[in-house]
Amino acid sequence: MGERADTAFNTTGSKWLLPVSGYLGFPLDQVNFLACQLFALFAAFWFRLYLSPSHANPLVRHAVATLLGIAFLIFCFGWYSAHILTVVVASYLIIIKSDISNVHRHSMVVAMGYLTVCQVSRVFIFNYGILSTDFSGPLMIVTQKITTMAFQLHDGMCKKPEQLTPEQRLLAINVRPSLIEYLSYNLNFLSILVGPCSNYTDYIDFIEGRHISKRLRQHSGTCNGQNGYDKTPDPSPMNAVCRKLLVCSGCMLFFLTVTRSLPITYNVDPHFVSQAPFLTRLTYAFFSIQAARPKFYFAWTLADAVNNAAGYGFLGMDENGEPSWDLICNLNILGIETATSFKTFIDNWNIRTGIWLKAVCYDRAPKHRLALTFILSALWHGVYPGYYFTFITAIPITMAARTVRKCIRHYFLGHTGLKMGYDIITWAATQLAICYTVMPFLLLAVEPTLVYYRSMYFHVHIISILAAIILHQKHKPREPSATSKTLNSTTTSSFSSPCSAQCQPVHSNNNDKVD
Repeated sequence: MGERADTAFNTTGSKWLLPVSGYLGFPLDQVNFLACQLFALFAAFWFRLYLSPSHANPLVRHAVATLLGIAFLIFCFGWYSAHILTVVVASYLIIIKSDISNVHRHSMVVAMGYLTVCQVSRVFIFNYGILSTDFSGPLMIVTQKITTMAFQLHDGMCKKPEQLTPEQRLLAINVRPSLIEYLSYNLNFLSILVGPCSNYTDYIDFIEGRHISKRLRQHSGTCNGQNGYDKTPDPSPMNAVCRKLLVCSGCMLFFLTVTRSLPITYNVDPHFVSQAPFLTRLTYAFFSIQAARPKFYFAWTLADAVNNAAGYGFLGMDENGEPSWDLICNLNILGIETATSFKTFIDNWNIRTGIWLKAVCYDRAPKHRLALTFILSALWHGVYPGYYFTFITAIPITMAARTVRKCIRHYFLGHTGLKMGYDIITWAATQLAICYTVMPFLLLAVEPTLVYYRSMYFHVHIISILAAIILHQKHKPREPSATSKTLNSTTTSSFSSPCSAQCQPVHSNNNDKVD
């Protein structure tokens, strides 16, 4: 208990809630985060009702959103918030001073370089107990925003329309932003702590009052009003917010009752590893990983609800004519829990990061696109060795999954019973493979990762590599045909496969996801 108190005391954030932290038994930085997000939720309702575009001009909305975001940073991270403010200001200087033909390169180097330096410090300094505050989360989100905007600005001011994809033309920025617009986009209270990253044009439409009417017009092809305002009232986000808050409540309850009783570190406990049978270890690993997900579900769903409460995140009307508020959703829980392939799981997890990787790297790299995108993803996540074990392990598993699907799946499609059996088996295999793959991501260090892999006999590595080799040899490519071209297109376009329908814009494929 003494060590826990010291860790809480050493945080650089506000200590106002230290008694609450001690009473609940949660680290102070987590209590501060939750307090800010709950305050942001109420502030978002106020922002939509009393600072709507019809009541306040864009400058006021920008200023309030920015000041609240900076206040949250200072409350949670204290003087460490200077890191985030520094990289944002430096990036704005690049935006206005750098040659437009190189603005995207300079922004990427500065933002990713600063993030990497901070990530290295996080591992080799903060991990040794000097300070417990981890400010890398907001810095990672800001890095996504800085680079996304820089590439879109380069598209709009340096490239001809015919050089861009339809999606890039839609999101291109034709004028350098003002300082308040840039600060508001990067530091607004809706997304400063946990994201998600959204497109600059969407955010400016939201601030200036065009967000909903523009998407309704794109959906119906008509507009009932002028200057971005419709004569009919905007669809209310209340149903979506209440539904997402209900999901958050369920995730919090699950975390308090289940997650805390299934610690990840028990997978590498010496006594458990040496005494428990293999199937027991495998079962515990499966359930401990399943139990670890709700904290991510909670954080991302609450962030989505905060944005929706402010009136941001309107996607359009769904197939039933109901308003959808999933424009910037970051996950699809049902898609994750029912995934029958490795790719489907990834397509529904951390969606906005996948979109960012595709937009700034995969779609633009002249060659070695897959490798470069994996490298960028790994660098963005940090420098803990466990992250790299996860990404390296994912490569043979992804290759094996693609090969198995291509060689075997069609045998099971002709009969309902066979198809159901195939789906059940592939669901179990996918969930176990995900468990095996992401365990190092949570263990972080090299030694516990190797302990876990040895306890599992490296079985997923071995099975996936053998499956990829054997099935590839048996499935030699034939002469090109319409069918084979379709299969190859499906395989190579993993970075542009759309995520679930509920997270898809009705007008574009900008929620394409990285495989």
